[in-house]
Amino acid sequence: MGQEDIGIRGTATGRAPDTGRRGAVVAALMLSMGLAALDSTIVATAVPQIVGDLGGFSVFSWLFSGYLLAVTVSLPVYGKLSDTFGRKPVLVVGAAVFLAGSLLCALAWNMWALIAFRIVQGLGGGALQGTVQTLAADLYPLKERPKIQAKLSTVWAVSAVAGPAVGGLLAGYADWRWIFLVNLPVGGAALWLIVRHLHEPERESVPRARVDWAGAVAVFACGGVLLTALVQGGVAWPWLSAPSLGLFGAGLALVVVVVVVERRAAEPIIPGWVWRRRTIAAVNLALGALGLLMVAPTVFLPTYAQSVLGLGPVAAGFVLSVWTLSWPISAAHSQHVYRRIGFRNSAMLGIGLATLILLAFPLLPYPGEAWQPALLMLLLGAALGLFQLPLIVGVQATVGWAERGTATASVLFCRQTGQTLGAALFGAVANGVLASRVGDAANLDAIAHGLETGAASETTRRAIADAVHAVYLGAAGAAALAFLALLLLAPRRFPVLKD
Repeated sequence: MGQEDIGIRGTATGRAPDTGRRGAVVAALMLSMGLAALDSTIVATAVPQIVGDLGGFSVFSWLFSGYLLAVTVSLPVYGKLSDTFGRKPVLVVGAAVFLAGSLLCALAWNMWALIAFRIVQGLGGGALQGTVQTLAADLYPLKERPKIQAKLSTVWAVSAVAGPAVGGLLAGYADWRWIFLVNLPVGGAALWLIVRHLHEPERESVPRARVDWAGAVAVFACGGVLLTALVQGGVAWPWLSAPSLGLFGAGLALVVVVVVVERRAAEPIIPGWVWRRRTIAAVNLALGALGLLMVAPTVFLPTYAQSVLGLGPVAAGFVLSVWTLSWPISAAHSQHVYRRIGFRNSAMLGIGLATLILLAFPLLPYPGEAWQPALLMLLLGAALGLFQLPLIVGVQATVGWAERGTATASVLFCRQTGQTLGAALFGAVANGVLASRVGDAANLDAIAHGLETGAASETTRRAIADAVHAVYLGAAGAAALAFLALLLLAPRRFPVLKD
């Protein structure tokens, strides 16, 4: 492993699952990852049809927020359960819950029912995301993990980008309920492959650990309240309003409850070692910053492409999607870099380049050509592929089987939380810039409507360009924070265990 210290902390506990049928299991993992990624975006283009059928326009944003909240707050719970009971039962239960939620969504009779069933879907999606990433590390030795991680990254990127197009086609030419029904055959195939082909080896006989259900409930409640405050603040109500302050106050109180409960638990859902170990703590902070900066391109670049560059929805989607080409390719080849200079230095190189690329975005000419932001996105994908995958592989290599699920879930949880925080933070930044430029037209939705109808003025277009530039500067700041977290907190050489 080049300059990484192999075997510093002894050999890993537990053995990898039987790899005789590894190909079938990998297919199941890719199908599962595709489902989780697709359902985070597929509903977006079908909202008009859903609202027209069910009503509830004032609360439809919870179709996305509810799913996001359920996925995020359930990740640490599933990570600990997979370390306690094994990956297979957690993945099977998660897939079953996800499919049940999909069927219920297709049968929803009003908007509130659909929101509730989307939350059920998210509870299953949390198990899919975390356990798939953990099993990928179980199935492959360290030197082969970049290959499977690159495959999963490709599936995630393609599914996330294809989601809006698939949702629009199904809603336009069939019925919006098929958006959820198509999950059943795909998820059923993944579930069958898991049950049939995934055989985890027998572990050494140890006393059965007690599940920290009180901690699970406390973590879920705390995460749900705080993320709800972040998602809805500045949207459903002002930041300094009673609902917002009440939710943040309740969230902080629940943080205290979580700390008290987890300190008393024999097997806590979020064990203290996740933050006491420098490697995992640094990676958690760095990937939280990654989630933060990803909001800039994924949320604001399509609006920039349509309003400032004058592109149609399809062309605007292409400007964004080019980073899905370079990200997995860069991730797949990152092993050649981190084997030479180590996990930390590879990630620092990637995030350092990403910082420069994000800083270059505000320097683009106005209005500019479509190839200019597309080129920056292509370079950004390559930089982030070199940043993210070495950190995930590196963290998984520093823990044994019995801790891998918890460690993997912690980094995914931090990345998801960063995205939620980024949506709230950068939304406020964009609205602030727009308010200073165009006065009472500071609502992004209203401005987008004006652009769609051709009523937006040149002043409004320039204001949107300035707002997106400000968001990209904020994203560059988040990238710089990730660089500093690795520089100051992460050890120069990760304490890698032997396979």
